[in-house]
Parts: sequence; structure tokens; C-alpha cells
Amino acid sequence: MKEKVILCIDDEKMVLNSLKSQLTKNLGEEFIYEFAEDAFEALALIDELINENLVILLIVSDWLMPGMKGDEFLTKVNEKYPNIKSILLTGQADEESIKLAYKNANLLSCIRKPWDENYLIETVKSAINS
Repeated sequence: MKEKVILCIDDEKMVLNSLKSQLTKNLGEEFIYEFAEDAFEALALIDELINENLVILLIVSDWLMPGMKGDEFLTKVNEKYPNIKSILLTGQADEESIKLAYKNANLLSCIRKPWDENYLIETVKSAINS
């Protein structure tokens, strides 16, 4: 059976550390957790993981990042890998960007920062089980 990956992207290390802590605490070691600090790093990492024959189940991405916003990043991922599901994690995304992500990026949910840990985990569980 192929190993399953949850990938988190955010330009703030503190956010990535919080996600890592909350995901590992609540989901254990059933998944591999990968992290990137921007969309370009994440795109390269996705290709690398796919080439290693891993299954990326879910991407949790920030919206406001340097170089490329989350909706554009998730749309690019969806164009190349339409089976990867995504959650947008944001404190600043405008409604139009969120609508575009739902339409073009296989977006399952948009969670506002600061997030509630229980809501995040339930949303992640729902995404990986759907």
C-alpha cells in the first residue's frame, strides 16, 4: 500500500509548526506530513513526492504568500494532479479568490485564521475520507 501524504504550505514557520503539532497529535503516524514555505517550493515537492510513488491526499495551503497566492497555487496543482484535495487556510483572502479556488482548484474548504483546532482536524478527516 502506498504511503499517504498531507502537505502544508505557509510562509510563516509558526503556522507550519502549529499545523505539524495539531496534525500529528490528532492523526498520529498514519500519514507523512510535509511542509513548504512557499508555492514554488511546494510545487517542486509535489512532483518529488509523486515521483517517489507517494499519494498526496490533501494540501492545506495559506492564501497570502510571496510570489504566488494560494488560489493560483492550488489551481496549478489541480491542473496537473486533479485527485489531490485542498483546504485553503487564510486570514486575508477575498471572497472572489475563494470562489475561484472552489471552482478551479478542487477546494474542499476555506478555514479562516486563527483556526479552531477541532474544526481543522474534523475538516482534514472529512477531506481524507471523502
